[in-house]
Amino acid sequence: MNAESRFQHHFAASIAAKQATLERQLPALVAAADALVGGLRDGGKILVCGNGGSAADAQHFAAELTGRFERERPGLPALALTVDSSALTAIANDYSYDQVFAKQVEALGRSGDMLLAISTSGNSGNVVSAVEAAHARDMRVIALTGKDGGRIGAMLREGDVELRSASDVTARIQEVHILMLHCLCDAIDEQLYPAEGA
Repeated sequence: MNAESRFQHHFAASIAAKQATLERQLPALVAAADALVGGLRDGGKILVCGNGGSAADAQHFAAELTGRFERERPGLPALALTVDSSALTAIANDYSYDQVFAKQVEALGRSGDMLLAISTSGNSGNVVSAVEAAHARDMRVIALTGKDGGRIGAMLREGDVELRSASDVTARIQEVHILMLHCLCDAIDEQLYPAEGA
């Protein structure tokens, strides 16, 4: 298969994964947006975590909220737990890598805050531990997963929301995740700071 054909395949597979996810996850996406908006409206903050590409997505989402997405508005309280190299390396060294996000959730999270946890497999040990820490702090969890949802999908509680990409391929899962994150950003903007004349 030549490069052109491979690229056509990638685009087609991405479109198919997004369409399948929309058909299966639209109510959950609305519920996740409502949870995030409600938490922010009540004075809560959003802690975000993930590994690798999902760490980049965590930082991307937090930046869209603290800065802006597509309209001017006040900054919103969101913090990526992936960015403090001293905290990450100290926790990994003194405890274990599975605790790098959980210890930060313990330190920074409060009841009324929310954890947005990203794991393409749903099985990332440090994200699982972060979800456990969030539950211990009476925080709601929005989990972005893929495949069968993994351990994270199975451990969510009432009030939590799973947003599962309809794919088993990591690249497709990540592509769907970034679209869902942008949908959440749009919903937060629209509900908290509606466009004038809307």
